[in-house]
This record gives sequence, structure tokens and C-alpha cells, in this order.
Amino acid sequence: MNRKSHVRKSVGMDGLRCDGAGPIWLQIRRAISGMIASGAWSPGTRIPSEIELTRHFGVSRMTANRAIQSLALEGHLERHRRIGTIVASRAQERPAFEIWDVREIIVRSGERYAYQLLQQMIVPEDDERRDLFNVRRETSLLWLRCLHLSDDIPFQLEERLVNVDAAPEILDLALDQTPPGPWLVDHVPWSQAEHTISAVPAATSEADALDLNVGTSCLVVERRTWNGEIPVTLAKLWHPGSRYRLKGRFEPVR
Repeated sequence: MNRKSHVRKSVGMDGLRCDGAGPIWLQIRRAISGMIASGAWSPGTRIPSEIELTRHFGVSRMTANRAIQSLALEGHLERHRRIGTIVASRAQERPAFEIWDVREIIVRSGERYAYQLLQQMIVPEDDERRDLFNVRRETSLLWLRCLHLSDDIPFQLEERLVNVDAAPEILDLALDQTPPGPWLVDHVPWSQAEHTISAVPAATSEADALDLNVGTSCLVVERRTWNGEIPVTLAKLWHPGSRYRLKGRFEPVR
């Protein structure tokens, strides 16, 4: 039996709506993943085409493509030249991953966002931070240390290692004005991501940046991304435990 015989007919777009939070391509992505997670679009279902999504949401085809492609890269959708894009066979077992933008979190809460670049340097060949990436010694790595503020109060300390080979244009970026995280999401492809969340007491360096007492408990999110086998970036994001929380909504696998 061929693959085509397993494909269900195309579905309508009733219930496919943007939620008004963040970039439009992420809203479309959430709308699609929500239909999958709820079981409205079951495995094997042919989803609306890029052209149909473009008309439905009133966006460019590039925007619709970005939403679909991101879900395809994570295994939620399968793209086929002849039959179109279908829901993957185990899509409902995979949580849709979204990289949070601290700027959007702050603005959405009604507070004023500000950004400071604290440090920027090319990592020396003998620096121990290179051990965090499995790359050749001659690979250029960029180290960044940034502070994100909410109403002038430190909200997140960002320590980030970037593989310049994977993101060469970052060296031309005015990083004292442009936060690296959103730029990387918008300009550098990634196919895998990993989050580790832990509670860590602030040492002197982190406490000074976040205006905390040494030893204050912080929520630390360590995020790694890859494009295929190539590491793209490693970010360690420090948050004062009393000023930050993570919230997610999930549905059981059906």
C-alpha cells in the first residue's frame, strides 16, 4: 500500500485563528499545532496549502511557509511534492517547541523593555568555553553577555555562545542595539533545540548584573540549538526567581 492511500482528504480552516501574541508566523504556527494537538487534524490529514493559508490569514506566502517549515523541521508535518503537506504519523506525541522572546514577554505584560550589551568577544582558541561546543579549534565562536530589563529592573541576564560559521552575519550586527536572540530566530535556521531548566544560586557576577544578593535563587534556562549536526548557539538565561515564572498549557496525547 502506498503512502498516498493513507492520506486523508484536506480539511477546512474553521477554528484556525491567530491569537494576537507575537510575530504573525508564530501565531500561524500555534494555530496549526493547536489543531494537531486537539485531534481536529489527525495524522495523515492533508492540511491547507500555503496559498490557502496566505489568503485565510492575509499574509505573504513567505510568512505561511515559515510557519509550516518550522513545524515540518520538528516532525509535526510532512511535506510531499505531489500530495502536499500532511500531519505526521506521531505528531500528537511531539510537543510543539517555541523559543520565547523575552522582549515580547515584557511588552505583553504592559511594561517597558530595555536592553544592554555587557560584553562581546571572539572566544580565544584556548578558552574553556569552547568545550561546550563540539567544533574544531579554528571555528570562530562569539561570546555575548546581555541584560534585559523590565521597567528599568533587571529581568534576564543572557550569556550566549554563537557558532559564527552557522551565523556569519551576526558579526555585522550592531549588537549594542539589537538583542541577539530574536535576530538569530529570524535569520538563522535551526532543526533541533534542547531546554534545561534549573534553580541555581547567583554567584557574584550574576548577582551584580541582576541587582541581587549573592546566593539568591535564580531560575536558569539553558537552551541549545542545532541545524542538523551543526551547533548554532548555546544560551544560558538567568532570571531572578521572585520575578519570573514559566507557564505552559498542554493536552494529553489522544
